[in-house]
Amino acid sequence: MSIFLFLKKFNKINYVYINIIIFLLSNYAFANEDKMQRITNFLIDTSEVSIEEFSIFSKNSNYKTEAEVRGWGYVYEYGWVKKKGWNWKYPFGLKGHKNEPAVHINYDEAVMYCKWNNKRIPTEEEWNYAAYTETRTKPLDEYVKGKTYDYPVGSLPYGANCLNDCKFKNQLNYTKLLSRGHGHSKIKKTRRGINGLYDMGANVWEWASIIDNNEKATKGGSWWYGKDQMHKAHKARKPKKMSAVYIGFRCVKDL
Repeated sequence: MSIFLFLKKFNKINYVYINIIIFLLSNYAFANEDKMQRITNFLIDTSEVSIEEFSIFSKNSNYKTEAEVRGWGYVYEYGWVKKKGWNWKYPFGLKGHKNEPAVHINYDEAVMYCKWNNKRIPTEEEWNYAAYTETRTKPLDEYVKGKTYDYPVGSLPYGANCLNDCKFKNQLNYTKLLSRGHGHSKIKKTRRGINGLYDMGANVWEWASIIDNNEKATKGGSWWYGKDQMHKAHKARKPKKMSAVYIGFRCVKDL
């Protein structure tokens, strides 16, 4: 075989391999973005980051969260209480299901995860717009394009995993380990909300960015609270190094 024919054959094989790789990578990217919803000039995760998703980051980056390193996680009872062994893998001291939200994550760790995944933490303004104003051209679930609602699930809080006010019965039920509430639910088990997003109201608080070096916004309320913390007018701030059993997060991606 001449060197010309050899190189021609070699280049053809490489061309096939390269196209296969491009196809696989593009499908991965599509699958990743398929879990996101376009709002305006950004995409937002349709659900909170799960234990399974965070575990991939932890394994690939060899990162241990502050809650893991210190050996305990926070829960509020009659003041903040340190619970030995509570972290994102064991949110209530028991091994969490892969589809539970990743909690006991501080703001900097959430930023780190989103950056690793080629995304970022939403600003408070972005989070609010995605949570309360329907932007889809053809909304589902009787939402109306352009309308701003009081709660991330509509005009009433029903169907979210909040305390007492939301008529939700699909919690995982960690009541024996808590002084209040049932605990969070698995992702996408509550009512689908505005813009097709799950758990923007209640379940777990979600980190959002504000211009403050020490504190960051936490959005949407959680299973520990009633409907008031879900309301569009509510604002909450926490130290960015805070991590607790009811704080999780989701990411956004610029278009």
